[in-house]
Amino acid sequence: MAARRQAFGNRQSYNRSSYRQAYVYGNTVPKPEVLPKRKSAAQPERPVRTSRQVRRNRKRAMNMSPAYTVFLAIAAACAVLICVAYLKLQSDMVSRSESISALQEELADLTEQNDTAYNAAEDSVNLEEIRDKAMNEMGMVYASQGNVVEYESPTSDYVKQYNDIPSDGVLAKSKDASE
Repeated sequence: MAARRQAFGNRQSYNRSSYRQAYVYGNTVPKPEVLPKRKSAAQPERPVRTSRQVRRNRKRAMNMSPAYTVFLAIAAACAVLICVAYLKLQSDMVSRSESISALQEELADLTEQNDTAYNAAEDSVNLEEIRDKAMNEMGMVYASQGNVVEYESPTSDYVKQYNDIPSDGVLAKSKDASE
């Protein structure tokens, strides 16, 4: 029984010491509560009287003139119109960017199809078969040394041959002024 009293007495001393040291749970320390100051009942405050001019100015400031009301209405209408125009531009920009994205996807698909068709066409052409057909079926031959005639073209595009090419290779000459 004495052991119980001793343990109980130790608990009381532990509890008393814990009241002296306040433990704060959490990571912030709370601010102490400040009580509002009490007004003394002995001296009631008298309302301060304002002059007639001050009251008249306050009343005038509270009322809005018709011109000011019209100005505010026009300003509000302008603000609304600007907001509507801004939203319209935003929606146009979004729709255009979406259409650009769709066109880019379509371009990528068409480019892929074009590349596939080009590769298929290129793979289907056999140059040896074309050479064999030209030489055997159509009687074509490779050009020999004497068959090639070089000439000076008056234009760089192409030449239509209406007559035989002269042996010197010159098709046209400008007239000499000395003759």
